Amino acid sequence: MNEQEPPSARSHSKSSLFFVGKNGRGNWVVQDEQHLSGGLFIDRAAALRFALFENGNQPQSIIMVPGVFELDLNGSSLITTGPQTSADTSRVRRAA
Repeated sequence: MNEQEPPSARSHSKSSLFFVGKNGRGNWVVQDEQHLSGGLFIDRAAALRFALFENGNQPQSIIMVPGVFELDLNGSSLITTGPQTSADTSRVRRAA
């Protein structure tokens, strides 16, 4: 008898929390909270499919980001709520 391993034992990203939003160019961005997994996607459906696959199909662990969300693989994703100028940095938040 061949038993399948439980979903929690499958190999997925170590981070289960994923941020999904649009960057300044209109592309959909996915970034996990530890900045180990992510990418740019052509549409929302593809971005959500990727996030669900990476987090073990846990929709409650996906956060939709309002405003502009730029992918940063160096560990500091930026979320802005509107067009940012050098004089206006109060609207920038660091994600996770």
